[in-house]
Amino acid sequence: MGSTAATTQTAVSVNLDNLRQDHVSFSVLEEAFGPSSLGIIVVKGLPTEFHQLRHRLLSYSSALASLPHDQLEKLESPASKWLVGWSCGKETLKDGRYDTLKGSYYVNCAPAFEDDALQTSLSDKYPGFPEYTASNVWPAQELLPGFEETFRKLCNLIIEIAAMVARACDQYAEANVEGYKKGYLEHVVKTSVSTKARLLHYFPNPEPQDNATRAAGDDEDDWCATHLDHGCLTGLTSAMFVDEEANPPQRGSSFSPLQELDRSPDPNAGLYIHSRTGAVIKVGIPRDCLAFQTGEALEVITKGRFKAVPHFVRGAGTGGKVARNTLAVFTQPNLWEMVDETRDFAAFAKSIVEKNH
Repeated sequence: MGSTAATTQTAVSVNLDNLRQDHVSFSVLEEAFGPSSLGIIVVKGLPTEFHQLRHRLLSYSSALASLPHDQLEKLESPASKWLVGWSCGKETLKDGRYDTLKGSYYVNCAPAFEDDALQTSLSDKYPGFPEYTASNVWPAQELLPGFEETFRKLCNLIIEIAAMVARACDQYAEANVEGYKKGYLEHVVKTSVSTKARLLHYFPNPEPQDNATRAAGDDEDDWCATHLDHGCLTGLTSAMFVDEEANPPQRGSSFSPLQELDRSPDPNAGLYIHSRTGAVIKVGIPRDCLAFQTGEALEVITKGRFKAVPHFVRGAGTGGKVARNTLAVFTQPNLWEMVDETRDFAAFAKSIVEKNH
């Protein structure tokens, strides 16, 4: 990646009410998602419910990751290529090493996915895609009481807001992309059963680095390798930083939301984007906001008018036991829906998943 020093930039933001009322200009969408953009937009003015659900679910992330190894193994789904349930150390980084610095908990989170008949139909029709058809795995209620309910509620809310962002994108694409199918992206977000959520726990860095060295230009993506999302719109909560030494996560009946640090203990930790000019840009998501990032499928669907941008997450260089928790919700087409003239989403996604796992 080189050693170009990163700069910090504020992402384009919109108010939820403006999205709801279709008051988002094309120029704002171009600035957020266009060819020279960072490929990300921040939504502010969110309901109180969002903040409560975010805090609780991201607290569960630490509690989940602290489960004994034998309990975590019960939450794994090798049959789904570890893209359902708990996954750690299964994904490769850019140098071929297995990534053991983060744990992931995957859920096929579309509300309609819980229909047993639908799951059976999907499995029969797409036997080679267990990562999108396998049943979800949930921890026992006595281990993490309320986990599944909180997870579902937050994902449903994020999908609802994603549909509003999608409607704005549709309006832009209908005016600027030849042959664009009216309302396509909003349809995808609202009706797809392929939407997947990933609750992430970035473990404390076992080898703390000196901040002065890191700030001088070492932009090594030590927590999450540089990548493109392969869906349409990825909903991202702001990260929760937790000092797990001062506030050990509790499970069972003792579980309660964790004390969130006011800010990252390392100003260089967080989300970074490789811009179209080659610059490395650090982008912050305010705690009370929700961000949406463009994926490869959206770039293909809009014939390049909206761009997916490479991004990575950088670990904290401080000592102690500070973990980073966040949630990503990947809205993506149904497996049978076409992303271009020759490929449906099944073919499109398969090549990417096989490359990364």
